[in-house]
Amino acid sequence: MTLTSYRRVLALPGVARLLAFAVLARVPQTAVYVVITLHVVTTLHRGYGAAGLVAAVATVGMAIGGPWRGRAIDRVGLRRALLPSVLVATAAWVLAPLAGYGALLVLAFVGGLLALPIFSVTRQCLAVLVPGDRRRTVLALDSVGTELSFMMGPALGVLVATQVSTTAAMLGIGALMFVSGLGLILLDPPTRSVDPGTDPGSDPGTCPGTCPGTDPENPAARADVEVGAGPEAGRPARSQWFSPALIAVLAATAGGTVVLSGTDVAIVAHLRESGNVQLTGLIFVAWGTGSILGGLVYGGLHRRLSPFGLLLGLAVLTVPVGLAHGPLILMLTILPAAALCAPVITSTIEAVARMVPEQVRGEAMGWHGSALQAGSALGAPLAGVAMDASGAWAGFVVVGLGGAMIAVLGLAVQRVRLRSADRAVDGRTAPLW
Repeated sequence: MTLTSYRRVLALPGVARLLAFAVLARVPQTAVYVVITLHVVTTLHRGYGAAGLVAAVATVGMAIGGPWRGRAIDRVGLRRALLPSVLVATAAWVLAPLAGYGALLVLAFVGGLLALPIFSVTRQCLAVLVPGDRRRTVLALDSVGTELSFMMGPALGVLVATQVSTTAAMLGIGALMFVSGLGLILLDPPTRSVDPGTDPGSDPGTCPGTCPGTDPENPAARADVEVGAGPEAGRPARSQWFSPALIAVLAATAGGTVVLSGTDVAIVAHLRESGNVQLTGLIFVAWGTGSILGGLVYGGLHRRLSPFGLLLGLAVLTVPVGLAHGPLILMLTILPAAALCAPVITSTIEAVARMVPEQVRGEAMGWHGSALQAGSALGAPLAGVAMDASGAWAGFVVVGLGGAMIAVLGLAVQRVRLRSADRAVDGRTAPLW
């Protein structure tokens, strides 16, 4: 790893400013779930199950909204596509603390559906600002920034909710979302290259057969791209780019967050069992630090790594964490898995950016965000069921084995696709990931 690659990326116009803005803009979104939980439990005097339902409804809204919000960015541009988020989603979170439980469920869904797509938009814009051969480095920096946001957001949310009120915390989230959305509109980073057809990061070998509109031997693909007028002109048909290879990468994305969200709750359960719950924050800081260091190392690499191989490593290293005795051993045991957290997510983002034409990258990043949300929604309850039956150690084992199964299936799909590409391109292997 060399720091030169990071200096070169940060020196590119607009990159450092966008990365710094994204860290701050993500803070309110990372605080949402913990503040919702505290509001439902302490202010509305309902159980954790009821709080979990509100969080699940918001997650479903985000998962549904991601792809069509990304498609809107592709079609009408960033500023016009963000207006609903800045207005409606902000209003939803401002009204939430004033609502009863039933209305809160509705507002949580609306807020999730029209949430500011800061995660996917940042990655889409970075893919435009940075040449393809440097994307791994800048996406690793973005993952580091995301870790920093997750370190700040929940802590600030808990601080305001406990020292002032949950109402103040939710109103603060709404206000910060408004400011973040307005800031992103004013910043207006590019979501398209000047000439999408010359996007340096596009890899024709990664699409199913070929990237739409780039293959002179594929008239059908050219027709899908060229026919039409208005906002859909030049946009490839979804059947051209939403391929089995892309679905496999999205599955790896979901698998990664299944492991991560399951590990979240398993850590808390493990510390409660050992009577060390007061050290939860320390363990999470160590986990986040390990992820940051792993992300920085990964971003400095000069070769492409398969997201499925990285996911397999994360999953296998997660399984034995539950066997640790005491908080110190838990911290040391979790560090190897933590070092693969950011690389797994970064590699999937890099793969999606490379596998689809730039004209549909917003929608593709929306699907990537939905996969992240789906994995997060599945991981915690999956670990919870296992822990209820067998103890905290089972949470780590179940999500680790689940992630490993997805990784193995993805590696099998990768092998099949590589063999198909090898036969189709005059004996040359076209890299898929």
